[in-house]
Amino acid sequence: MAIAIFDLDNTLIAGDSDHSWGEFLVTHNLVDQGHYKAMNDTFYADYENGCLDIFKYLEFSLKALVGLSQNKLITLHRQFMEEMIEPLKLPKAAHLIEQHRSAGDRLLVITATNSFVAEPIVKSLGISELLATDPEIIDGFFTGKIVGTPTYQYGKVERLNSWLQENNETLDGSCFYSDSINDLPLLLEVACPIAVDPDDALRQEALRRHWKIISLRS
Repeated sequence: MAIAIFDLDNTLIAGDSDHSWGEFLVTHNLVDQGHYKAMNDTFYADYENGCLDIFKYLEFSLKALVGLSQNKLITLHRQFMEEMIEPLKLPKAAHLIEQHRSAGDRLLVITATNSFVAEPIVKSLGISELLATDPEIIDGFFTGKIVGTPTYQYGKVERLNSWLQENNETLDGSCFYSDSINDLPLLLEVACPIAVDPDDALRQEALRRHWKIISLRS
């Protein structure tokens, strides 16, 4: 059994769930609309350009969760799924997941998005195993801080290596699907790196290294 690893945003779904969550908060007037939208868009541009300060972004994005009860957050996330995520789902992504499942592969999503946003999305795609950035929760409330290493750039490799040890797994025969140059460190670790609707920088890297390039959108 090999491991099939997937990035989430702009790979298995046709958009970025973290950025979309910020847009959802703005649309429903749950944050300071003007300031939050501007910052959300700026951080997303930094991510696309490969220069995101992940810790500053997490400080910004997780602040919106502080003080809200789990029941309130669950209700908001269900609405978020209906309004923002369902339209981003890709039939070809669902088919790809089922191909790997039918082959007996172990399915794992690794995403820089925090687990509060990502976990329900990943479950809705039929995948139960997830490595994501983990927000700190104390007494049932988010603190605005994180626990452990963010699953971003080299952090994905670090977290995956820990997961492999804990699960007595190896990367023999493994594959990793991603759209982003930010995932280059992990793409270099797996047996079969696959660029999915890649950004320009990853496309160039994939062509140079003769990696497979696929589209789940066209």
